[in-house]
Amino acid sequence: MAKVSEKLQQAIDGLVIQDVYLKSSKAHCAEGFDPKSTELDSLLVQQMHVVHRSELVQINDDGQLVRIYVRMGTRWVSQIDSEESDIKAHIEADFIAEYQLTAELEQDAIDEFALKNASFHVWPYWREFLSSQCERLRLPRVVLPTVQFSKQ
Repeated sequence: MAKVSEKLQQAIDGLVIQDVYLKSSKAHCAEGFDPKSTELDSLLVQQMHVVHRSELVQINDDGQLVRIYVRMGTRWVSQIDSEESDIKAHIEADFIAEYQLTAELEQDAIDEFALKNASFHVWPYWREFLSSQCERLRLPRVVLPTVQFSKQ
């Protein structure tokens, strides 16, 4: 198990999850691509995970919130050659994870938390969203693991 830095531990101790919600989403199948009549086993499935930013928000007299913006995505591509691929379908979603700030934190502690911890809270919402969108678009079901992040 990786050792947690002092800054990250301060952020873990000073932030309490309040909410995770969908900010925006996109889902699209390319013109001429019909998932019900295409051999889907030949398509590559690619994943995207980006932590965009964090912001500190004053909530009237109730203190402060930290909002962390996370984008997740999955796309199905056919490989044209080693350099080029053709995107047949994609599903993307932007989520916001909100945390109540219970202790004063430096921005670098918040940034480390955003990069290393916030996605754990967003992940279950993304898994459910991706699953339901795949069903609606008749794309092959993508079963994501409970948690999937690289060690940092």
